[in-house]
Amino acid sequence: MNKGKILVVDDNAGIRSALKILLPLHFREVETIPSPNVLRDTIGWFKPDIILLDMNFHRDINTGNEGLFWLSEIKSSYPDISVVLFTAYADISLAVEGMKRGAEDFIVKPWDNDKLVKVLQDVLERRRKATAKNSRGPNIPTATRTEAMRWGDSAAMQAVRRMVEKVAPTEATVLITGENGVGKDVLANEIHRMSSRNGKPMICVDLGAVTETLFESELFGHVKGAFTDAKSDHAGKFEQADGGTLFLDEIGNIPLHLQAKLLRVLQNRSVIKVGGTDPIPVNIRLICATNRDLLQMVKDGSFREDLYYRINTMEIHLPALRERTDEILPFTAMFIEHFAKKYGREVKDISQKAGEMLLACKWKGNIRELRNSIEKAVIVSEGSIIEEKDLMVSNCVPEDAPSGASDRSCAFAMEGDSLETIEEKAIRAAMRRYDGNLSLVAKSLDISRPTLYSKLKKYNI
Repeated sequence: MNKGKILVVDDNAGIRSALKILLPLHFREVETIPSPNVLRDTIGWFKPDIILLDMNFHRDINTGNEGLFWLSEIKSSYPDISVVLFTAYADISLAVEGMKRGAEDFIVKPWDNDKLVKVLQDVLERRRKATAKNSRGPNIPTATRTEAMRWGDSAAMQAVRRMVEKVAPTEATVLITGENGVGKDVLANEIHRMSSRNGKPMICVDLGAVTETLFESELFGHVKGAFTDAKSDHAGKFEQADGGTLFLDEIGNIPLHLQAKLLRVLQNRSVIKVGGTDPIPVNIRLICATNRDLLQMVKDGSFREDLYYRINTMEIHLPALRERTDEILPFTAMFIEHFAKKYGREVKDISQKAGEMLLACKWKGNIRELRNSIEKAVIVSEGSIIEEKDLMVSNCVPEDAPSGASDRSCAFAMEGDSLETIEEKAIRAAMRRYDGNLSLVAKSLDISRPTLYSKLKKYNI
């Protein structure tokens, strides 16, 4: 008997009864439900490996749109659960669309028992192989296989984990603080994933990128004709997040005169569109993030005190990467795997010396900087192992580097080298590696083509 757990979602009582007899002969546990309306609750306590999902749940409707909707909902909230579609209509285009949206396979009613069991067993076998494959990988300890939240073993990150586990299931407003690049957006997504709203959208807004003139339109929406380019009604971010989570990143960047407008919406839990008059109720869970000291801004008069306490029911601080050095190598393994797959490279690991170099760096740009450095190293690496020379485009600076050392001095600095010598070496090495392809050279060095032209002329390359 296969150890898999199968959840059947079908409104036909006869089909549910038949599968309740057939499937337990081949699988460890089988559960059936008549409607996807209780799907999330059932997934929560049953934790299925595969969901056998009907495509239609209303009489006289056979478009399959309901099944596609619930397929998308499942894959969005529970990406690790496999879905096999179940329909009475052999529609190839529908099957293709379902596969595009993440379904593992497609079964047509009336089904052949042996074929149905074989399809489910094959899906479970693929899951088993994928799990086994992901348990192996680079010889870097405790590597994570997805770019999800890593808790690490440090006391600080374990405290964060415990706090998230307590806060996420509640409706409390959360303020996430920390330096740029520490993963505040990833933590926000994790809180949403662990909340009761995970089946609804999480809408993210980078307030640092929203201009003052578009602030109200972007967040609260506008009606047709409200201004010159308002050619139709527009739902703002608050309205789009209704029922789900609204993530306001870089909230410390909101100008003081706009903070009052945001506060009013948060207090009333309703928005009035630009050009409109009717308040629109919104049901959101609010998560904010900032790299600034909001309390100091309150003291300086640049951030409203009442808004600060409105968004700060619970505060979670993410420590910098230099305070979580136990995570540098696991993150490195994760990024190597991701970018090797993305760029079709055979890179699988990192040498001991290259790893030691990563551990010696300050990482002022935190996880984002490390990710960028590993991406470049995967691109330029000539073998299956990332060596020190491959980290020549790294933005890290070793703790013991001399004051004013170049960002790229990690792999190039020799005793007595000037900054210009280091730069010239980096450019010449990149030119050799990419056979003079200026676009690739500029990308690997993280400079523009005009800047590269100037430096090639400067060093007579």
